[in-house]
This record gives sequence, C-alpha cells and structure tokens, in this order.
Amino acid sequence: MTYIAKPKVHHPSLQANAIGLTRRDYEGAITTLCAGCGHDSITAAIIQAFWELSIPPHKVAKLSGIGCSSKTPAYFLREAHGFNSVHGRMPAVATGANAANGDLIMIGVSGDGDSLSIGLGQLCHAIRRNLNMLYVLENNGVYGLTKGQFSASADKGSTAKKGEANQTEPIDSALLALTLGATFVARSFSGDKAQLVPIIKAGIAHKGFAFIDVISPCVTFNDHEGSTKSYAHTREHAVEVVHADFVPLRDPIETEYAEGSVQSVTLHDGSVVKLRKVAQDYDATNRDAAYAAIREHQRKGEVMTGLLYLSTDSKDVHEQNETVSAPLYNLPHEQLCPGNDALQKLMGQFR
Repeated sequence: MTYIAKPKVHHPSLQANAIGLTRRDYEGAITTLCAGCGHDSITAAIIQAFWELSIPPHKVAKLSGIGCSSKTPAYFLREAHGFNSVHGRMPAVATGANAANGDLIMIGVSGDGDSLSIGLGQLCHAIRRNLNMLYVLENNGVYGLTKGQFSASADKGSTAKKGEANQTEPIDSALLALTLGATFVARSFSGDKAQLVPIIKAGIAHKGFAFIDVISPCVTFNDHEGSTKSYAHTREHAVEVVHADFVPLRDPIETEYAEGSVQSVTLHDGSVVKLRKVAQDYDATNRDAAYAAIREHQRKGEVMTGLLYLSTDSKDVHEQNETVSAPLYNLPHEQLCPGNDALQKLMGQFR
C-alpha cells in the first residue's frame, strides 16, 4: 500500500498526556482512503482513545487482514508493532502473537468482508477462545476495493449504487458475537465520536475479546439513498440504548442501577465502564436480553448502538489454558522444549 509519512512538526501548545506524549505522537501515515470515508473517523477515535489512556505506543500490536478497513492501522500509532496478514486470517495471527507475548495490547482492525466472509471461521474461534484483544469491525456493507459489491453484512432489500437490491439475508456481527459467547460486545457509528471513543477505551481495558461493530459508510459505493449503511440512514435510524462513558480506576463510581440512572461495571483490570440506562429494563450484563433487544430493534429498522453486552466474569485464553505468566519470548529454550519424553506424554493425552 502507499505510505505517505506525516511531517514531524508539533505545535508547542499541544496538550501532553500523563506520559508526556501529544495526540500527534499517536498518529500514523497520511490516509489514502477516499475523502469522507468513515474509516478515517474510526482512526481518529482510536488515536484519541489511546492518547487519553496514556498507553505507550510500543506496548501495542496492531493487526489487520485485507480490504479498505485493513489499511487503517497504517494511519495510527506509527510506533506500535504491526502486521498486515492474509485476507481473513488476522485472528489467527493475533492468537499467535498473544500466545507469544501476552503483555502487548492487541488491536485488530477488520472489515465486514474480511471478517464475515472469508475470515468468518477465524473470527468465530477468536471469540470462543476469548482472546485478549480489541477487535474493531469497520462495517460498510460493501467490498470497496473491488468496486462496491454487496458484502455479508448488507441488509436484505438495500440497494447498490447501480440500483440492484440485495436478496440475501445479512450476518449481524453483534448477534454473532453474542451467540458465540463474546465477553464484550458494542456497536457504534463512525460519525459519533462522543460515543465511539469511550467504547474503544472500555474495549482496550477489557480482559478478553472486546468486539466493536462500527457502522462506517463507504462514501464512494454505499452512501446513497437506498443504502442502510449510509450516513443519512444511520443517523436517522440509530438508537442509543446506553450512554457510555469510561471512568479510569483513579475515579471509580459506585451507584444503584435503576431506570434513568447510571450503572458502573468494574472491568477485570480495575477500570470501570459507566452506563446510563436509557431504555426500560435494558441490562448490558444480560446476554439473552441484549440479543432480544437487538432483534427487536432490527424488526423496526433500527440499529442499536452503545455497549450492548459486557461479561463480568471474563477469563481470557491465557487464564483458560493456565499458561505461564511470562511472555514466551522471554523463556529459555529448555523450558519451551522440555524434551521428547515430556512431549510424548503430552501427545498421549490426545490419543
């Protein structure tokens, strides 16, 4: 892909975060996406979230597959580790990277084609293993790199730029994630930075698989009348079920949870997600209720946004498999390879 470096010029009045870095230090190359692409707004939200959390960029591993969405890691955290994988195979690479070094903060950026078509099986297994990573699905309903064909997330009856209607039932990624047992599920809109930034911050802090589906309009092929992934349609039909905010550990909030009030959910690293209940009886910790609510709003032609589900007892892949606490790359060869006798004994357990 084309890489255009940004000039390293910082205005002296730029605000620094807790580790002395400005927002510019979390940027990457100049984007080559179409002007107005929703993916660039998501990039800006990711930059803002990591800057506000004061995370050192070199502590982050960013991964992607193939597609317009998979170009975006080049546009943020230029000092982070990065890997652009084969089409649809990013979750497997992320699993390997996390196994080797669980100390890295993993962020995967994918698209509805990369995740819900060729990479669907990969995504499913990353979810069920509860891989400790933030997974951002930039959802525009089309294959932008191949000129606007319907993707697996295109709603039935929505029309392409040339006028033909989609006749195939869509895959709803949030419902899929809930069904497979994801421990953090959220949905947002690329044009709603006030909602998206705190959701990304909460996803970064979550211990386990944090899945965020972001409706991200394709201004070239899917932003017309008749599209259900356009800017106009999303703004008109989005339903914010909770007002999400992120409260750091240094300022925890404890409160009762009732209709119209705020609920605070403590994440496993000690940080907190603050939820304001807007819809009657909506509980983001109830998987079945979240699934039913998404389906109910779908039947009304509406898109639920906000933190849709959060598990309060999440165990990531390392806890499930009782792996060593140290990153594998730090272990000596003798511990990584215990010898033939130990390996034969291990293999015997699988026969």
